[in-house]
Amino acid sequence: MTKISATIITLNEEGNIGDCLASLDFADEIIVVDSGSSDKTEAICKAHPKARFFHQEWLGYGGQKNRAAELAQNYWILNIDADERVTPELATSICNAVKQETGAFRMARENYFGKRWIRHCGWYPDYTTRLYDRRKCSFSERVVHESLEYDGRVETLVGNLKHFTYADISDYLQRMNRYSTLAAAELHKSGATAGSAALIIKPLATFIKMYLIRKGFLEGYLGLQLSMLYAQYTFCKYAKLTELSRTTTKGI
Repeated sequence: MTKISATIITLNEEGNIGDCLASLDFADEIIVVDSGSSDKTEAICKAHPKARFFHQEWLGYGGQKNRAAELAQNYWILNIDADERVTPELATSICNAVKQETGAFRMARENYFGKRWIRHCGWYPDYTTRLYDRRKCSFSERVVHESLEYDGRVETLVGNLKHFTYADISDYLQRMNRYSTLAAAELHKSGATAGSAALIIKPLATFIKMYLIRKGFLEGYLGLQLSMLYAQYTFCKYAKLTELSRTTTKGI
């Protein structure tokens, strides 16, 4: 029987990790790679019979996930985040999938804002490739927005991965600041620049895409709110990129 290793990267996830681990009982082992939690994350993980807990200084999202795969005893890897949950239907689909020769599988995500599943705004099905054979695939070494690199055909699993994306607006804003900084740094590293026009056009395009093209208006007030928040994220990302570009130019 083909065995599965589930991998999770953590940092202060005591509020999420217990339910996440519980949804992974079908896995043969669970690898948790932690980058310095100061809460009860470690204790909760070590209390789980299948979990193996490791300390690792931060390598970036892609590097951290690849490190977790390296520590696994099995070739088949299911990577999920602490705020995600594998549904029973998806668990059954995963166990059947690893019997095949395909090297990677994607799954649909149910993304929640608070307690509400958002079906529009581009939030569903939000396919993400998370089940893979580590001999054939690995995550891109990016500090943010990492993705699984695989040259073959990616099959789709039955069942959803639940993702409790943001607890509320405050949670979103805190993470937006961090992610926009990382994304701007990644763009700057690639040589990208942004002028004044980008600060107007790109946020507006984000809003139109989420609210109109991806039918965010069908979510009512919350759809409008999310579309505005993501437009704000886009503005912050390119504003920070502009700041980085100007700082670099002055330093030359």
